[in-house]
Amino acid sequence: MNNYETVFILTPVLSDAQMKEAVQKYKDLILANGGEMVNEENWGMRKLAYPIQKKTTGFYNLFEFKADPSFIAKLETAYRRDERLLRFLTFKMEKYAIKYSETRRNAAKKEEVKEN
Repeated sequence: MNNYETVFILTPVLSDAQMKEAVQKYKDLILANGGEMVNEENWGMRKLAYPIQKKTTGFYNLFEFKADPSFIAKLETAYRRDERLLRFLTFKMEKYAIKYSETRRNAAKKEEVKEN
């Protein structure tokens, strides 16, 4: 199994419940196909760099997961069929990206502890 990172942008016209349901759908798809979730981040609504489908904002989500390489085609097909998605990007993480990601997560956890 390889490590992957995917970022997808959901349309801003969704309600909070609809957005969470869409995120859960993709999380379940990864788990149902033998994948393993490493990290999940909801970056919230952000301004897009340029308009997509006449929308200037979107809900950003990031998943880090482990999966077989053959699964990525299924995941991206599901992304393309979903009208709620504006954009997505999935890539295989190399060892340095995995290490950086772990370091970033650990730093974020330390910040949470300081705030509490």
